[in-house]
Amino acid sequence: MADIKRIGDSENETQHVFVIGSKSIGQYGGYETFVDRLISEHEYDSAIKYHIACKANGDGHMDESHLSPAVTVLKKNPDGSVREFEYKNAHVFKITCPNIGPAVAIYYDRAAVLHSIQYCKEHSIKHPIFYILTCRIGLFIDGLARKIQAIGGKYYLNPDGHEWKRAKWSAPVRKYWKWSEKKMVEKADLVICDSVNIEKYIIEEYNAKSTTFIAYGADVEKTPMSDEDPRFIEWLERNQLKVDDYYLVVGRFVPENNYETMIREFMKSGSKKDFALITNTNEKFLEELDQKLHWRNDPRIKFVGTVYDRDLLKKIRECAYAYFHGHEVGGTNPSLLEALGSTKLNLLLDVGFNREVGENSALYWNKENGNLAALINSADRMDPEDREDFGRKAKERIRKAYSWKFIGDEYRKVWLP
Repeated sequence: MADIKRIGDSENETQHVFVIGSKSIGQYGGYETFVDRLISEHEYDSAIKYHIACKANGDGHMDESHLSPAVTVLKKNPDGSVREFEYKNAHVFKITCPNIGPAVAIYYDRAAVLHSIQYCKEHSIKHPIFYILTCRIGLFIDGLARKIQAIGGKYYLNPDGHEWKRAKWSAPVRKYWKWSEKKMVEKADLVICDSVNIEKYIIEEYNAKSTTFIAYGADVEKTPMSDEDPRFIEWLERNQLKVDDYYLVVGRFVPENNYETMIREFMKSGSKKDFALITNTNEKFLEELDQKLHWRNDPRIKFVGTVYDRDLLKKIRECAYAYFHGHEVGGTNPSLLEALGSTKLNLLLDVGFNREVGENSALYWNKENGNLAALINSADRMDPEDREDFGRKAKERIRKAYSWKFIGDEYRKVWLP
């Protein structure tokens, strides 16, 4: 962790940053990973105080029992559930959301902003920064931006990727996301883009005047977990997997991450290895895939559940033969960076965001019939030294451009110009 000089603890010397849009901390999803690592980098920096919004209920909600080190409970609800807690010196507050389907994301972000504004008033916080992740609340951003400005605050935006392209949304919803993106970019004091491609798009599409590029981060240090660690051995045995004998994917189980293509193509390949999928499975989507692909008839395809132990997850990445990355919507994705920092051979969907990150340290595939299957067969035959070389290049790519220390330092320059 960066050696940060403490500059004092008074309110006047502390920049309060409210981060809104992540469902939780440290669980699956790009923003969830990002928030955890960002507050870790600034945990001992008294010049910055983070306030993190999380969901109290529903899909992807915050379950603080998964966090390590343990949290410090600040407030509880009448039913005994945790409402606010401290984690790595960040103040975390949980927003309870109604069961209103897809619109809950809009409700959640708006409620979190309003809660944060009220918190600033109650605690006399001067010049707060509201950092909103993704562009869901364009319908309300005019009023919210005025309220933020009225308390002396700034509104910064991370537009994520192209939410309006995500397959899960209907045409009317995608139209709203595109309009919402436009509104939120227009009102932002600063747009922070996690991809060079995204920043270029934001400038060209909306003529945005105030933008900056800060990627997500990753690390290349090996996990302290040994090959003989009981946790790792138990995971391998439970899932009938062997070191260096499985392909791996880790990520959210949604259509735009191209699970269908990866599974279909793996089934077409002649690989004798297994394909382990670490994801929070959605039973409806899982059933749809089985009806299309009949993947349950292929013993190589293994949905192995979730892994919240960070050291174990890194060990699993390190011991995979190769890693698949099928994300095609979004900017710089944390799961890709973590794979490049840990796994020797990475097979990435050939889109601009992934090329921008992986450069010549990975192999690339497209969604054409048979393309990925052929790449898998080729990867299986790869000379061990060539595979090692890909691993070295991938780690060097992370060291140069995506270390968490570098990313944390870049955000510090934004918070404390």
